Amino acid sequence: MTETTFTPRVFSGIQPSGNLHLGNYLGALKRFADAQNKGIESIYCMVDLHAITVWQNPADLRRATRELCAGFIASGIDPEKSILINQSQVPEHAQLAWVFNCVARMGWMQRMTQFKDKAGKNTQDVSLGLLAYPSLMAADILIYHATHVPVGEDQKQHLELTRDIAAKFNHDYGVDFFPLTEPVIEGAATRVMSLRDGTKKMSKSDPSDASRINLTDDADTIAKKIRKAKTDPEPLPDNTDALDDRPDARNLVNIYAALADTTVEQVIADHAGQNFATFKPALADLAVAKLSPITKEMSRLMGEQDEIDRILTRGAERARAITAPILRQTYDIVGMVGPVEI
Repeated sequence: MTETTFTPRVFSGIQPSGNLHLGNYLGALKRFADAQNKGIESIYCMVDLHAITVWQNPADLRRATRELCAGFIASGIDPEKSILINQSQVPEHAQLAWVFNCVARMGWMQRMTQFKDKAGKNTQDVSLGLLAYPSLMAADILIYHATHVPVGEDQKQHLELTRDIAAKFNHDYGVDFFPLTEPVIEGAATRVMSLRDGTKKMSKSDPSDASRINLTDDADTIAKKIRKAKTDPEPLPDNTDALDDRPDARNLVNIYAALADTTVEQVIADHAGQNFATFKPALADLAVAKLSPITKEMSRLMGEQDEIDRILTRGAERARAITAPILRQTYDIVGMVGPVEI
C-alpha cells in the first residue's frame, strides 16, 4: 500500500468551562497565536460537545463558549489566518465520532485515566458520552486529517488513542486514509502550576481564587496575586537544576520565561541571587503588561456578542469545506450509500 502524504494541518480544542486563567493562556492560547504565522493551516475549536458529557447550565455554556472565543481572539488568534469554530456547528465531528465508536474497543475507553478519575467509583452512573469522550476527540482531530495537535501532558493518552483508532480504521479497511497525528508539547510553561501550591496544576476548580490569575483580573488583582504567591526563603539560584526541588520557585520562573518569550536558563541568568521580594514585582509588572490588553479586548468582545457569533458562523463554513469531503470519503470506505452534502 502506497504511503499517503498528508498536508500539514494543526488542530486543537479547549473545553468552554468558563473562567479562563493564566494556565490556559500560557499552556494553549499564546502557543496557538505564536504558531499561526508559521504557514501551517490551523483549526482551533471550542469543544462544546465535550462539555455536555457532564451536565451544563445552558446559559452558562453559551456564555463560556463566547468567552472562550473572545479569549482566543484577544490572545492573538486571527480568525482570518486560522479557523475558529465551536464544535457543535460542524456536524461532521459527531458523525465521524459514531464511525469511530464502532472502530474503538470498550477496553480502550475504560483504560483512559481521565475517565477513571472523573467517574471514580460511579462508573454505572456517568454518561455514555463521558466514556466515549476520547472517540469524539479522535474525530475532532481526524475529521481535518490533522497532522499535529498541541497537547498538554494530561492529554497525551487521548492522542495515543487517536493514533490507535486511526491505525485500526486504516488496517480494517485496507486504506491509508487517516494520519497518525503527532503531539506537539513545548514551551517553558506548558503546565502552569497553582500560585498557592507549585505541585498542583493551576485550575479554575481550585476553591482559592488566589491560586490562579484569571484573564478577567484587573492589573491590581494580578499584581496582588503574584506578590502573595507561595515561594520559599531561598534566593533564585544560578542554575536551573537547583530548581528541581523548589516547585513554587520553578513555577514563577517558568511563568516569567513564558510571558517574556525567553528560556528558563535566561531568566535564571538575569535574576540569579535575587530574593523573591525583588523578583515578584518584576514578574508582576511583566504579567500586567502582557495580560491587561487581553483582558481589555475580551471585555470589548463580550460586549459585542453578535461579532463573536459571526466569527464562529464563518469559521464553521470554512471548517465544513474541509470536513464534508473527508466524511464523504470515510462513508464511502465504510460502505455507506449516498452523498454527504454540506
